[in-house]
Amino acid sequence: MNTPLSHTLPVEVVVSDCSAADAGSLFAELCRRFGSDRAADETPHESAGARPTIWAGTFDTSVAHGTAGPMTASPPLSGPVKAELQGEPLAVERLRHALDEMFLVRQLGVVAGDQEVDVELRLESRPRT
Repeated sequence: MNTPLSHTLPVEVVVSDCSAADAGSLFAELCRRFGSDRAADETPHESAGARPTIWAGTFDTSVAHGTAGPMTASPPLSGPVKAELQGEPLAVERLRHALDEMFLVRQLGVVAGDQEVDVELRLESRPRT
């Protein structure tokens, strides 16, 4: 993201409870729609050891890439993905809308503050028709 931070609507996305491949697919799809601190072809890696792995990226929702309507089918996920979105409410709403177009989304929880919202989601692949 090469724009000044004051003009962006960033959302931090933290992904867990999934494979590195699923995290990579999710981030690649978000990079197609929004500016990010991640490269679209950046491949997440599993960490060694018994501790759970999480992946994080920041997405600028102030300017959307791609089309306004639904895009081509997202790559299927091998299983459910847990995603936590954190940012200004309008920014989180924009990113959530994009996720709704790509995946089946179930909201697990939400914590709202004065200036920020934190939303926990469960994402699954849409059935192929």
